[in-house]
Amino acid sequence: MKKQFQKLLCTTALAALCAGTGYACTNFLITKGASKDGSTMISYAADSHVLYGELYYMPAADYPEGAMVDIYEWDTGRKLGQIKQAAHTYSVVGNMNEYQLSIAETTFGGREELVDTTAVIDYGSLIYLTLQRARTAREAIKVMDELVRAYGYASGGESFSICDPDEVWIMEMVGKGKRITGKDGKPDPKRNAKGAVWVAYRIPDGYISGHANQARITKIKPADGKTSITNKDLAKKYNLATLECIYSSDVVDYAKAVGLYDGKFADFSFSDTYCPLTFSGMRGCEARVWAGFMKANPAEAAPYEDYARGENPSRRMPLWIKPDRKLTLEDMFDFMRDHYEGTSMDMTKDLGAGPFACPYRWRPMGFEVDGKNYIHERATSTQQTGFSFVAQCRNWLPRQIGGILWFGVDDTYSTCYVPMYCGITEIPLCFRVGNGDMVTYSPTSAFWLFNQVANFAYGRYKDMIVDIRKVQSFLETSFQQEVAQNDTKMKDETDAASLVAFANRFSNAQASRMFDSWKKLSEYLLVKYIDGNVKKTNANGNFITTPYGQDRMEMPDQPPYPEFWYRKIVEDCGENIKEVK
Repeated sequence: MKKQFQKLLCTTALAALCAGTGYACTNFLITKGASKDGSTMISYAADSHVLYGELYYMPAADYPEGAMVDIYEWDTGRKLGQIKQAAHTYSVVGNMNEYQLSIAETTFGGREELVDTTAVIDYGSLIYLTLQRARTAREAIKVMDELVRAYGYASGGESFSICDPDEVWIMEMVGKGKRITGKDGKPDPKRNAKGAVWVAYRIPDGYISGHANQARITKIKPADGKTSITNKDLAKKYNLATLECIYSSDVVDYAKAVGLYDGKFADFSFSDTYCPLTFSGMRGCEARVWAGFMKANPAEAAPYEDYARGENPSRRMPLWIKPDRKLTLEDMFDFMRDHYEGTSMDMTKDLGAGPFACPYRWRPMGFEVDGKNYIHERATSTQQTGFSFVAQCRNWLPRQIGGILWFGVDDTYSTCYVPMYCGITEIPLCFRVGNGDMVTYSPTSAFWLFNQVANFAYGRYKDMIVDIRKVQSFLETSFQQEVAQNDTKMKDETDAASLVAFANRFSNAQASRMFDSWKKLSEYLLVKYIDGNVKKTNANGNFITTPYGQDRMEMPDQPPYPEFWYRKIVEDCGENIKEVK
């Protein structure tokens, strides 16, 4: 893997959410039976204050026998070691490969003592190595297990979303850094194999799931109804293609051996053992999943609001729910665009939103007043997102255009998701690695352009976001319409080279169109809202000028603050600013 891809993704310990020192991501998972068009989808927001939004690309390649690949830790850039390179690797665009296999993640950290400091494979490397080596979700789980067993797992606890055009899986993994000791108190050399403990569930068709930095898998369903299954059992006793739950052979035994669990297999809970719930785990993490579930099926999700608020840990939210309708791509975008609107945690309603309902809070997320601790909400949409995507996999089309990574940079609420076909070999300039970075501005970078617009909007959010979302909606709707036309036009194409060329032309053209539109939007917002005024516009959004010349504008509107804000000002310093008669 080239060093340009050693980017910091998102890691967090649950306790760090309120302290504001960690990062956090959000994933939703949609099965084909739950989607309106029969596609599978997973989403991802890479939320880090130091992550630059760009679209990674790794071309397919062949390697000679004995070739090695350097592994660098994604969080630090530190070299962890080398592993054997595969004879052939598949091309990867972002987090989707040429076979539409897609993998995303959120980090739950878990127990610090389980991090293996001697291991070579961290979670970021595990994702991209697997995308280069696997074609299906089930094969991906097998590859991930083989990699960590061979080289060890170097990260904290991780939840993975894994999907192909037919199936969607959630996989949770924890390292084996704590060594098993014998009766003499010394490490047992026969029982301290490298690897990780993990469990993976196939999301039932017709259902959806989600995860957001809290381990969510509890009970494990054994294949034979009685006990754990070993890797040999998987190969010999069971048909891997039919299993709905797959797990490492020692997922329970390891917990017992290191003193984390002493009960029966049937009573074992992965989450409660390896990542116990905390207030932060519910309010800062599970609440984001709950918000998505509320949009998919409010009747089923509503009873879990007290759990999401961190008030009732005994009312554990289910791993998956059945939506009350077939979900569309727009629904998935909407899941990723949430500030808890309409709930008791609505971030647009409290004083922290300011006079113009800005649903963002600057760090730290936790604070103390008069000896009491308080938190700001942590919603799915957040200002520090580097990039996000919705991976859409469609099994009825040629694979080069069947898979689409709907890719966006910066905050999910104000980004624009652009269709990047999984068959592309040319990354658009605005998303290209090396076009700017976190400390280097680039006028041709989408990341910097979207940040310009979003950061300007924070000052008068409730007004500016209306203009932003008009352009966003127009572009995303037109993108989907053009994709539908492409489906009809190219569905019977069998020539791989023609499909790749078409994918490159289309995806690059849409990225350029988006960039140009957003540049015009940034200029429009500056002109319309400069100095706290709001210039008058007609129904088409054009500025209204006077009859005396197009360069002369009418007096702009100067809308007052909301009444509640004036009252807060008076409460704070009313006597000082009170008019004297």
